[in-house]
Amino acid sequence: MNGLSFPGHGWLGMELQWWVLITLGIGSFMGALNAGIVNIMLPVIRQSFGADLSSIEWVLMAYLLTLCILLLSFGRLGDILGYKRVYIAGLLTFIIGSGLCGISPNETFLIAARVGQAIGAAMVVSNASAILTSQFPAEQRGQLLGIQLTAGYLGLLVGPALGGYLTDLLGWRSVFFLNLPIGLVAAAMSFWIIPSHRPAGARESFDLVGAGAMTIGMGALLLGISKGQDLGWTSPLILGVIALSAISLVFFLRFERSLSYAMLDLGLFRSRLFKAATASAFLNYLCVFSASFLLPFYLMQGRSFTPSFAGLLITAQPLAMAMVAPISGYLSDRMGSRLLSTSGSVIILITLFALRNLGPESNVWEIVVPLFCLGIGSGLFVSPNTSAIMGSAPPNRQGVASGIVATARSLGMVFGVAIGGAVLSLQIALRAAGQAESQLAFFGAFQDTFLVLSIIAIIAASTSLVRGAGDEETRPRFVH
Repeated sequence: MNGLSFPGHGWLGMELQWWVLITLGIGSFMGALNAGIVNIMLPVIRQSFGADLSSIEWVLMAYLLTLCILLLSFGRLGDILGYKRVYIAGLLTFIIGSGLCGISPNETFLIAARVGQAIGAAMVVSNASAILTSQFPAEQRGQLLGIQLTAGYLGLLVGPALGGYLTDLLGWRSVFFLNLPIGLVAAAMSFWIIPSHRPAGARESFDLVGAGAMTIGMGALLLGISKGQDLGWTSPLILGVIALSAISLVFFLRFERSLSYAMLDLGLFRSRLFKAATASAFLNYLCVFSASFLLPFYLMQGRSFTPSFAGLLITAQPLAMAMVAPISGYLSDRMGSRLLSTSGSVIILITLFALRNLGPESNVWEIVVPLFCLGIGSGLFVSPNTSAIMGSAPPNRQGVASGIVATARSLGMVFGVAIGGAVLSLQIALRAAGQAESQLAFFGAFQDTFLVLSIIAIIAASTSLVRGAGDEETRPRFVH
């Protein structure tokens, strides 16, 4: 049964399922647009509130930490209540959070509103892939996931430029208000277009104890990682937080094994394809996001490029990703995920090693070409890999699988920033002790950091290669 009375054959000559793709694409575009915009606004917000850097950085960190913590819980809730219901509730929550961000009187209120935004985003992100997978046959899954990812990459492309323009013209609050009309259109289309269905896990219960243990464990882990560099990795507070995380996560895993309807179905990881694809997703996101985090420091601190010029150079990466992702998704429907995802991982590895050679005299092409290749590798990897993960999960665990995909991505981002920042800071300190020129110390530390990322990328490519191939990649999906 459809949301209202949307005709089964669709509108304007397009079948219903393609309208579902467009609807989900608007949501993906809005989320990515928001992510790209907020980064460019932080200095303006800091000046507006007169806040210090340690406070204003939580405008980003509060959002990312909340998102990571809640993805699995909302994915599981989608299996029980229905993906459409949770997805639309997430859009509305995101809209409310955006409005509150726009009227924030101080940085504390803004950070709290960003937590509200992240709660909505977690509901949306953790169910989007499950909705898409349920509406298309297995032989089109990779292609459609690639197109949906492209919508997100376009948001990342447009975000920085649009955010800068709106901030200059109307002030930083206008950027949050921009989410209101886009979100309302996405919510209305979702209600009207996305088919309602009886959830595959409707008779199963939600695991409150498991959700609580995982929330404490993940929250403590991410908090320890995010503050470890500032407070010191051996400080009592950081060690205590990480110990709390370990205890909570061990309890969570042991508790989940005893339940019939666990929040995280550990049986999914019996599939070599599922666990290898998930591990390679985490490692590749770690490498790529760490590179994205470090390169602005090279461009602006090391080379003294202006923010606008640095932003223009960095767009080479999402541009390539937007071009390649739908093509790799289409190809994965015909040749499986192993070759394409592994090839993407190898390109990421080669590119990271090439970026290691950047120095004080590198020309623009030596920067742009590797960044474009990094985008090609990412685009080649993500769509087939996501399709493989979703295809290896049964119908009543699509929400959990979608949440795992999103969690691997978000955890990769957090660990990427933590590892990249920690290695760069450590190497700068070590080199500065023996070099009179601080800039030379920075470039040496930058190159050392990319060497570490290259080693992690070798592991990511190896993990992707050993995934094997099996019935999971081609098993038909149920259309609800």
